[in-house]
Amino acid sequence: MGEDFLLFVAVGFAAQMVDGAIGMAYGITSTTVLLSMGVPPATASACVHTAEVFTTGASGASHWKFGNIDRKLVWRLALPGMIGGALGAYVLTELPGDKLKPFVSAYLLLLGLFILSKAIRRSAPSVLPPQNVAPLGFLGGLFDSIGGGGWGPIVTSTLLGQGATPRYAIGSVSLSEFFVTLTISLTFLLTIGLTHWHIIAGLILGGVFAAPFAAYATRHLPDKALMIIVGSVVVLLSLRGIVMALPSAKADFLALSQLLFPG
Repeated sequence: MGEDFLLFVAVGFAAQMVDGAIGMAYGITSTTVLLSMGVPPATASACVHTAEVFTTGASGASHWKFGNIDRKLVWRLALPGMIGGALGAYVLTELPGDKLKPFVSAYLLLLGLFILSKAIRRSAPSVLPPQNVAPLGFLGGLFDSIGGGGWGPIVTSTLLGQGATPRYAIGSVSLSEFFVTLTISLTFLLTIGLTHWHIIAGLILGGVFAAPFAAYATRHLPDKALMIIVGSVVVLLSLRGIVMALPSAKADFLALSQLLFPG
């Protein structure tokens, strides 16, 4: 138990360093580790989102302190994100989340490549006001609760793809994520309950400790460097999602073939 607890602390620290600095990957990293240890998907998502209530709170406060926040953008993301997150958590066991992940991964792959191309082609990215923020927040919250992660990759990468200032996009997404994860966690608490508190405590401890360092890095890294890092992480995560979906996609194709052409 002690070794497992230290492992969860390390996972929480590493995941929050990445998430707090570039606005994504905490949920995906943590959930992947829990699933690999045999934790059921709904339980893993509940544990990660409960831990994220504390880590995103610390991350959001740190970004606020370092001036990485756009207040209007926070609420434009948080309110629809809370609705989408609650809906996704409520229907997690009913919705075919695994069927949707390949399409989300393909979208993120294209978006990551687009972000990289913008960062490489220009010395300074053009700054444009974010568009379609409410639908983006809703979809980000929905897929985040279903997959145990996804708010950052979907929301942060889309905002950067639209031309938002990197540090304001990352900081605002991190703070709004606190409200989204709080809503998701409360929904899980009211539906399936919460267990595995040693997992939650380890993730919280590591994540809260890492939050100020990650926010500081965001404040001082150049915009172009942030965009290159974000684009690279999005591409890697999306490729991972596509590869992970290949076995199930093959099985679905074979089942359909047998149904259409029996014998």
